[in-house]
Amino acid sequence: MSNDSIRFRVVVNVEEQYSVWFPERPLPAGWTDTGFTGTREECLAHIAEVWTDLTPRSVRERRRSVPA
Repeated sequence: MSNDSIRFRVVVNVEEQYSVWFPERPLPAGWTDTGFTGTREECLAHIAEVWTDLTPRSVRERRRSVPA
């Protein structure tokens, strides 16, 4: 089986961190399917486009709530 025939899906957690996951496996608690599927390389390229701030969501929210 070639790597191009293996499909993955892009998932995101509550901290807005992304990962790839096998479509046939159930998602772990706290992760949601984004709707994007493809080869591993396609999924990683998609993640690189959409995940522009690697800072976890809770940290970004804390930073915004601290007065300057």
